[in-house]
Amino acid sequence: MRDAVIVDAVRSPIGRRGGALSETHSATLAAHVLTALAARTGLDTTTVDDVIWGCVSQAGEQAGNIARTAVLAAGWPDSVPGVTLTRACGSSQQAVSFAAATVISGQYDVVVAGGVESMTRVPMGTAAMGAQPNPPEVLERYGVEGFNQGVGAEMVAEKWALSRTALDEYSLRSHELAAAATAAGAFEGQIAPIAGLSQDEGIRSGGTLESLGKLRTVFKEDGVIHAGNASQISDGAGALLITTSEYAAARGWRPIVRIHTAVVAGDDPVIMLTAPIAATEKALRRSGLSIDDIGAFEVNEAFAPVPLAWLAETGAAADRLNPLGGAIAVGHPLGGSGAILLTRLAHHMRDNNIRYGLQTMCEAGGLANATILELL
Repeated sequence: MRDAVIVDAVRSPIGRRGGALSETHSATLAAHVLTALAARTGLDTTTVDDVIWGCVSQAGEQAGNIARTAVLAAGWPDSVPGVTLTRACGSSQQAVSFAAATVISGQYDVVVAGGVESMTRVPMGTAAMGAQPNPPEVLERYGVEGFNQGVGAEMVAEKWALSRTALDEYSLRSHELAAAATAAGAFEGQIAPIAGLSQDEGIRSGGTLESLGKLRTVFKEDGVIHAGNASQISDGAGALLITTSEYAAARGWRPIVRIHTAVVAGDDPVIMLTAPIAATEKALRRSGLSIDDIGAFEVNEAFAPVPLAWLAETGAAADRLNPLGGAIAVGHPLGGSGAILLTRLAHHMRDNNIRYGLQTMCEAGGLANATILELL
C-alpha cells in the first residue's frame, strides 16, 4: 500500500512587515525555498510531477499562478507544472494534504508542496479590495453584515472566559519560547537564509504585562484583542518534498515523517476560529490515536484565544502546545504558514524523538485543517 512521506522540509526566516524581506518579490521568495529544498535533497527537478502551492492574496505579484512563476524563477525545467490554491490561512497545509493524496493514489510520485505570502508587498485583503465576497443570502443566513476574524477572536475569548491578562501571559510565553528555541539553534537546520536574514525577525524579548497593557484593543472598545496578543503581519515561505516510502528508498532518501492523517473541518463562520477543535477531534478519530498519544502540537496563534480555547476543549498537555513559540512571536505569513508550521513540527519531532505530532490552524470561513505526522 502506498503512503506519503516528507523527505525534507525547508522554510525561509519569517520577516516582519516592512522588514528584511520587504524588497524580495513574492515569487523570488517562493523560488528561494524551492531551490534550497532541491539542493538539500539532491532532487532531480525533472522528476517533479507537480508543485502545489498555497497563497492567500492572489493579486499583484502573487497573481497569475505564483506556483508556476516560482518554478520558473527557480530555474526548474519548463516541464515542471505548478498550481496555486487557497484555503485562507490553511492554504499551504492544504497543499501538503493534496500532495499526500496524489502520491498515495498513485497519480504522482514526487510532489513539492508549500506556500508563500508577502504581506508587505501584497497587503492582506488586496485580492478582495472593493468587493463584497458574500452574497445577501449568506449574510442573511447568519444575520451579519460581514465576517471578521478579530471580532471572532473577541467572541472566542468571551465564550471561554479568557481574560486579557490570560491572553497577554500566553503571548509573552510565545515570545519567550521562540527566543529560547532560536538561541538553542532549534531552527538552524530548517531555515534557508535570504536577504541577509537568518532568523525569524519578529521575536521580541523582555515584554511585560505592563507594556502589553498599554496597547489599545482593536476590534471592541472594551475588548481583549490587541496587536500584542495577535499574530504579526509577515513575509515568508516554506516547501516540503513529498513522495512514497518506496520511491524515497529507491533514491536513497531518508524521510523525516509520514503523513499519518490529514483532515479538514468546518464550523460556525461567524465565530470563525473554533474549527481547529473540530478538526483535531476528527483527525484523532480517523487516526485511532488519543490526544495523549501526540507529543507535540502546532496550533496556529492567529489570536491568543485560539490555542487557549483549543487547549481547554481538547485536554491536551499544555507543555506540548506550541513548544517553540508561535505566530504571535514570529509572524503569520498567511499562505506560507501551513508549510512553515509543518516544517517546524517535522524537525522538532526528529530532534526530540517525538513519535506523533499534530498541526491545526483556524481559517477564514470557519474552517480548519488538521494533520498528524508520524516520525520515521
